[in-house]
Amino acid sequence: MSDNRYDNLEMLGGEGKAAASPEDAPLERVENPATADYVIRFTCPEFTSICPVTGQPDFAHLVIDYAPEKWIVESKSLKLYLTSFRNHGAFHEACTMMIAQRLIDELSPKWLRIGGYWYPRGGIPIDIFFQTGEVPEGLWLPDQGVAPYRGRG
Repeated sequence: MSDNRYDNLEMLGGEGKAAASPEDAPLERVENPATADYVIRFTCPEFTSICPVTGQPDFAHLVIDYAPEKWIVESKSLKLYLTSFRNHGAFHEACTMMIAQRLIDELSPKWLRIGGYWYPRGGIPIDIFFQTGEVPEGLWLPDQGVAPYRGRG
């Protein structure tokens, strides 16, 4: 029996091909199944994008935490959205903030935080952190768990 709440999902159970660019990547959402406040965490330890100047690959460990309001992101569409950055040329700061803004625009979460822990090129790691405001009262929020750079291992 089909649950019509999920009829709008095209990616889940579909082919799973990444879009050519983040701008072209669909990001699907479903209704938040809970009324209590809670945090959802996505960890992407193998995020890649392209340096817009050199064309060389850049690598990051992303941690996305958010407290949903009405919507939650469908995880397969998020994975494919993140994969679409593999051929996207942008600096670390732009990639990290583009992801945060897209999630804010699509989900209107109560709160969102992203940590972009970028692996070094030229000997300097660049870490990008953003959150939308104070953590909602009463939420348990664990540390993002990414060590300061020492090989990120």
